[in-house]
Amino acid sequence: MSTTVFRTRGLTKVYDTGKVKVHALAGVDLELYEGELTVLLGPSGSGKSTLLNILGGLDMATGGQVWFRDKELTGMGDRQLTNYRRDHVGFVFQFYNLVASLTARENVQLVTDVSQNPMTPAEALALVGLEPRLDHFPAELSGGEQQRVAIARAIAKRPDVLLCDEPTGALDSKTGVQVLEALKTVNEQLGTATIVITHNAMIRKMAHRVLRFQDGCIGSVEVNDTRIAPAEIEW
Repeated sequence: MSTTVFRTRGLTKVYDTGKVKVHALAGVDLELYEGELTVLLGPSGSGKSTLLNILGGLDMATGGQVWFRDKELTGMGDRQLTNYRRDHVGFVFQFYNLVASLTARENVQLVTDVSQNPMTPAEALALVGLEPRLDHFPAELSGGEQQRVAIARAIAKRPDVLLCDEPTGALDSKTGVQVLEALKTVNEQLGTATIVITHNAMIRKMAHRVLRFQDGCIGSVEVNDTRIAPAEIEW
């Protein structure tokens, strides 16, 4: 049986604007597992990004509980959450957030310099197929290459979980496939629990499990017995 990485019970998140209360999460119960690639699928505003931010320690739940392994995240203070993010979580967002004045190697080194047991930047970049581009600046890289640098930066500290919010959202089909191949490699070779938010329903076919969100709740769970390669995904 797979080891549980995340567990939530009755998780809620309410944003109070003063006039209107927005219920982003409405009692989410789920378990996510070590070595699993999970896709969160659903329309904008369904609660996917809110859940990802709470799992990653970037946001606090309004109610309910969330555990990372045997540690309860709900109730942790800012310093504890900072340590949790530093030691256990890698983030990949739609926009790459690379430092323009640093090379690919140096962008990854920003993480390895503050990590406890990191890969070398060269090792992390090799894992996503960028060995020839170590000393190139972001402006010299394609969009897909920049996103793969962002993935290398996220995985260089050997995180337990990799949280990806629309990692192919700004890419065309060819470069999107390259990014998905990199995520698949990380998941399989490092055993990193990988959670991907996407609007592209076809990406679900490469996942172990798919969680469909609607109105702050998980509407259904789909298990893939036969997964396809990223190159087979229709865009």
